[in-house]
Amino acid sequence: MKGKPEILASLNDLLSEELTAISQYMVHSEMCDQWGYGALHESIEKQARDEMRHAEMLIQRILFLEGTPTMSKLNPMHIGKTVEQMVASDEDAEQQAVAHYNAAIRQAIELQDHGTRELLDRILKDEEVHLDWNEQQRDLIAQMGLQNFLTTKA
Repeated sequence: MKGKPEILASLNDLLSEELTAISQYMVHSEMCDQWGYGALHESIEKQARDEMRHAEMLIQRILFLEGTPTMSKLNPMHIGKTVEQMVASDEDAEQQAVAHYNAAIRQAIELQDHGTRELLDRILKDEEVHLDWNEQQRDLIAQMGLQNFLTTKA
């Protein structure tokens, strides 16, 4: 089924965001592992796996619409040097992702591509969960203090 060029462009832009998120999360996850924060490592690694699943779903949709997935474009990554910076960077990335998915959903509705809209709705829900998790971590750091927070993440 031939997809509309505007939809394919949006799907490829979203794919770039997902590929970037995978890389950023994997670096953050491995840094946490090296620092001995095993629980934090596992949580961030799970988010990376979720982003991999999103990338796979976007690739499948692009191919279904007879487009070509752009796998070589990454957006700038923001690697934190501390846990607080990691949480802030990941939260910013998720806020952008939510905004971009909402814009792509509006576009899919306008162009009457309901299959793409349904896919984007599913991914958006996951991105909102990721955003909420990062907001919770930031709030916990503020409430508990960084040192107490980190003792719960070993």
